[in-house]
Amino acid sequence: MTEKILILDFGSQYTQLIARAVREANVYCEIIPYHHAVSFEPHLKGIILSGSPASVNDEKAPEVDIAKLNAHAPVLGICYGAQLTAKSFGGLVAKSNKREYGRAQLQRKKEDRIFNGMDLQSQVWMSHSDSIKTLPTGYELLADTDSIPVAAFKKIDSGHPLYGVQFHPEVYHSSQGKIFLKNFLVEICGCKQDWTPAHFITDTVDALRKQIGKRRVIMALSGGVDSTVAATLIHRAIGDQLTGIFVDNGVLRKDEFKAVLDTYQEIGLPVKGIDASERFYKNLAGKTDPEAKRKAIGALFIDVFQEEAAQLENIELLGQGTIYPDVIESVSVHGPSVTIKSHHNVGGLPEHLHLELVEPLRLLFKDEVRKIGLELGIPPAMIHRHPFPGPGLAIRILGEVTAERVHLLQAADQVFIQALRDKGLYDAVWQAGVILLPVKSVGVMGDERTYEYTVALRAVTSVDGMTADWIHLPYEFLAKMSNDIINRVKGVNRVVYDISSKPPATIEWE
Repeated sequence: MTEKILILDFGSQYTQLIARAVREANVYCEIIPYHHAVSFEPHLKGIILSGSPASVNDEKAPEVDIAKLNAHAPVLGICYGAQLTAKSFGGLVAKSNKREYGRAQLQRKKEDRIFNGMDLQSQVWMSHSDSIKTLPTGYELLADTDSIPVAAFKKIDSGHPLYGVQFHPEVYHSSQGKIFLKNFLVEICGCKQDWTPAHFITDTVDALRKQIGKRRVIMALSGGVDSTVAATLIHRAIGDQLTGIFVDNGVLRKDEFKAVLDTYQEIGLPVKGIDASERFYKNLAGKTDPEAKRKAIGALFIDVFQEEAAQLENIELLGQGTIYPDVIESVSVHGPSVTIKSHHNVGGLPEHLHLELVEPLRLLFKDEVRKIGLELGIPPAMIHRHPFPGPGLAIRILGEVTAERVHLLQAADQVFIQALRDKGLYDAVWQAGVILLPVKSVGVMGDERTYEYTVALRAVTSVDGMTADWIHLPYEFLAKMSNDIINRVKGVNRVVYDISSKPPATIEWE
């Protein structure tokens, strides 16, 4: 059975970064809210307590029984987790004389295997207003900074190790934080670091065969990396018991319907392509509100999918490309969250289909999905495609969606995306696209006056889409883009570049 690290989430904005760092060390981990019961399975190797925006001295501060956790496994408390540990065992935690946010210099006071391979001094990232003033009896100081007396500590007595650190090793600003976390995983918890893409594929295929048996699976594919990798795993497990459906909703990128179907054929996926573009255009007619367009596309997709499903016999399961960020329960520091993020790979399929879900990627982050895809032999061009919104170009056309406007935007988008590839810029960009604005302006082409559309180019860098920053594309490249789009795309005479970050803007315009 796969060894596991458990991360208890107290509402920190960095919790997913902890999980990503653990996974990068080839160790499997899961995040659960702090108020959930912990299952002490034999393969549980260690527990990490996250940070929190709360103070341990708040009247309703989040709490867990750290002694009980530590009786079963090594424990590492990070920031709030360290403060809670100190307070739980009799230490003093109080407001700092000055708040400590940002970079600090960690100074080791004692050698310990958790510091193996680290410098005596190293840059760390702090984010706290409380400090540990006094350590509990039976604990020793390992490190401090110029501003705080306790930056790292450990329990002295025997039994499972217990550590606390005031800094955040999971963020990249902590220059040797990944080394620190790896030491906790390997030196302290004894993890073997054997959770690899090949290991995941073998375990997942076996699990899928046990879950599915001889039953048949239907799956809606989007052409994106998540649904493609999920379908490939399911197909590897059950072969032609899988039927994939890929719907052309009329707002895909230019020639994407054929290109995606060709790729599916190349990798051997049994996928049926449905050209429903005219039905979608008819359903979108007259709609200008972004939410109305989204609902129209989602509702019609469900209708098309159900029509195709009805033609198949003995379908009992529904495959989906759900990934881990979509299912992690969010934690409120004001109490347990009552909502869990839900995600359906395409459109949001209704419960009344009465199909059992098959979600082979629900434990993976996006970057892990890409690694699995490459290990499965899926073409890199498919694996490294930029994210593309479910409603497609419909939310990149501000105003009413018509076939004419879609074709205009498809042409402009193709020029932009292909140029990014040709100039070696595509892989440096997390997501890129063109927005058709509901704005016409005067232009001059030769001796003729024009009155045509304006398009906006959008290119951002991001990790997971939660935040994003605009890419500083070379001026020469942007100038060529403007010239090429205006010359090649009839109906466009002005090109602008969106330099807004998220927040406050969003990546998409609608």
